Amino acid sequence: MTNAFEIRGGKPLKGEITPQGAKNEALQILSAVLLTDQKITISNIPDIVDVNKLIELLGDMGVKVERLNADTYTFEAKDIDLDFFLSDAFKAKGGGLRGSIMIVGPLLARFGKAAIPKPGGDKIGRRRLDTHFLGFEKLGARFDYNPENGFFNVDASNLHGTYILLDEASVTGTANIVMAAVLAKGITTIYNAACEPYLQQLCKMLNRMGAKISGIGSNLLTIEGVTQLGGTEHRMLPDMIEIGSFIGLAAMTGSEITIKNVHYRELGMIPDVFKRLGIKLELRGNDIYVPAQEHYEIETFIDGSIMTIADAPWPGFTPDLLSICLVVAIQAKGSVLIHQKMFESRLFFVDKLLDMGAQIILCDPHRATVIGLDKQVQLRGISMTSPDIRAGVSLLIAALSAQGKSTIYNIEQIERGYQHIDDRLRALGADIRRI
Repeated sequence: MTNAFEIRGGKPLKGEITPQGAKNEALQILSAVLLTDQKITISNIPDIVDVNKLIELLGDMGVKVERLNADTYTFEAKDIDLDFFLSDAFKAKGGGLRGSIMIVGPLLARFGKAAIPKPGGDKIGRRRLDTHFLGFEKLGARFDYNPENGFFNVDASNLHGTYILLDEASVTGTANIVMAAVLAKGITTIYNAACEPYLQQLCKMLNRMGAKISGIGSNLLTIEGVTQLGGTEHRMLPDMIEIGSFIGLAAMTGSEITIKNVHYRELGMIPDVFKRLGIKLELRGNDIYVPAQEHYEIETFIDGSIMTIADAPWPGFTPDLLSICLVVAIQAKGSVLIHQKMFESRLFFVDKLLDMGAQIILCDPHRATVIGLDKQVQLRGISMTSPDIRAGVSLLIAALSAQGKSTIYNIEQIERGYQHIDDRLRALGADIRRI
């Protein structure tokens, strides 16, 4: 029997909530511990399934892992068991975890070889791994796919710097190639590199370990290879997707919520996009304060045409928050076109929102028009299943604003990305329980 959340919605919440460490940063930073045999201390690690699986995987590989407190670990990758990569245990664990692709770059750089099972993960369309492999090939790696055991075997005994133009500004692809390049001979230039704050965090950490990366924060990274890296300490940023989710939650439920320690400068245009939906928020120190709002009105463009919110590679708006914007727009005054450009099946959860009473026109797999109800009509609670992490939280927000009881099944999807979400929402006064 799988777990589900039972939610009785329709009441305002109140209080403070602290975002967890960033999931997408964690998968990169944790993989980077493989680049050195010295000790690395990482704090603000989120306690979520995908991250814990990766930490466990590092332990299985021979990394000495020590947990200092709830969110701080030390890692020492002295004695790595390279045969482990061809084992069934690795296949079972690595195959179920999309983040496992991230250990390939560091392994190639330090040991000159790696094997990786064909990855799994979210159902949000095809997430290609070509960017990773094309990058490794350019650096001189050779890999061959073995259809019998489902592994990619990679040989990288002679990595050398080169010019790489990425076919897409993939965050994980950029991170993986950067980690492979820091120990390669000579100079590597990566153009069309992703430049998300999380990737900047990784580059800064690698530089503290002795790497020579310049151009951090831009889409052109230059990496001068070094022969070895040392230990360091690193604190992860708060998760910007959680911060955006909580802003949306506050607006939709008419709640007064303070989101603590948000690192506002690293949020890019996220606060502005929520302001365009009519949500008031103010920065107080390092916290975002969202006042209780009876109504919020979507802005129109200057010529009066309907507002469009679309995702784009950073510093554009992150695709992970589009489903949150879509849900929040349901109770706004006015209309908005949500355009999901980067993934093809992330909008398929709108049928559940329609069942709850939302007014949404799904134009095609990439676009949905939301006609705001302006809180004239409350959504009604229903039973539903969460298709992926972000849709799951969007449905959770909808349920908290709805009248009556909602049940959300398949909450494992939500918990892959949000730690102890039910406890943290209960602390704000939400009526949510695990069944």
